[in-house]
Amino acid sequence: MPAPRQAWLTPLVLLVGVIFAAGMGLCSYARIASPPLHPNPEAAPSVQDASPSPRWADAVKHSQQLVRTELAAQDLPGLSVAVGVDGAIAWAEGFGYADVEQRTPVTPKTQFRIGHASKALTSAAVGLLLERGRLNLDEEIQTYVPEFPKKQWPITLRQLMGHVAGIRHYESEADQRPTTHCERASEGLPRFANDPLRFEPETEYRYSIYGWVLVSAAVEAAAGEPFFTFMRTQIFDPLGMTGTTVDSSSESIPDRTTFYESGFVGMLRPVSGLDYSCFAGGGAFLSTPSDLVRFGLAVNGGKLLQPFTVTRLQTSQGLRSGAETAYGLGWMLDTVPLAGESVRLANHASRTVVGSSVSFLTFPDRGLVVAVTTNINYASTRHIALGIAEAFENNRRRPAGK
Repeated sequence: MPAPRQAWLTPLVLLVGVIFAAGMGLCSYARIASPPLHPNPEAAPSVQDASPSPRWADAVKHSQQLVRTELAAQDLPGLSVAVGVDGAIAWAEGFGYADVEQRTPVTPKTQFRIGHASKALTSAAVGLLLERGRLNLDEEIQTYVPEFPKKQWPITLRQLMGHVAGIRHYESEADQRPTTHCERASEGLPRFANDPLRFEPETEYRYSIYGWVLVSAAVEAAAGEPFFTFMRTQIFDPLGMTGTTVDSSSESIPDRTTFYESGFVGMLRPVSGLDYSCFAGGGAFLSTPSDLVRFGLAVNGGKLLQPFTVTRLQTSQGLRSGAETAYGLGWMLDTVPLAGESVRLANHASRTVVGSSVSFLTFPDRGLVVAVTTNINYASTRHIALGIAEAFENNRRRPAGK
């Protein structure tokens, strides 16, 4: 019996060896064929709108070094940063390439997909309508969107905003790479409207972008106009957010970056043709770090919403078990160390939308806002943003002239 077994085992081992060797060869070729994007990080291009105030010179210098180091270490195509302190933008700068092939540099005006961070902007739209008495957080969603089918349990606007309603998240390649264009938020409902709830509301916390499409449809109905029109006229235009718009593949947007993802063995691959407009307020917006900072400063400075409304939106939701979710109504909530103290953080991030990674941090008790965007998904931007926040907070605490 051993002889026949040897007869088929030897060729199999040889075949596996050949496949392994071929794979290693392809990996080696890929590494050679795709050299680092920024072999000398100090030489990577950078563009500022204006020179920052001398007051922040040390913080900017420290932050620039941090950004350049991470640009090279993570092999990012491009990255953009903005910081707001005490009601004004203190620094904004783009690094690397908006388009690698054309060597087009990132500038502070370059627009990035902000993906899931769109929810913080949409949260403010809900806040405005709450203040005007046109939305109620605890009404069943069919009060505002009657065309949405009733489920095995009732669901409310508050539950949807807190990701505790049971609406599903995206689950397939088609979900994550949409190509259909939507003019109104309600046009995005059919993709998930007939799906059952994944759990009884308030028994679990489970993130759902589609829950926020439904929130956007409620905003649209309560406002009496298309969701994107309301966002533009009531939030973006009043705050001077001129770089914030809908991410649409059918429109020419001159300042929009090229979007990238990691392909075979990390090789950079541009991605086009995707259209996130049907994600509405859950993930449809393009923006700049400077616009995100303007928004964050306005929210936490009382220039857009009443303080009571902001507190409602930035308070952690809870489950029936008594556990808190660490998520408010469109805001991720945390406590982090900053300049030797534990401080409150209201923020939002996005890493899974194709061609985008974002960290948008606001420190409401410090009057500090930091936004970092890049044009590739699954990049690590949070520790960059936190490092920048640390530099600016330390700089602010240092006596003038020292």
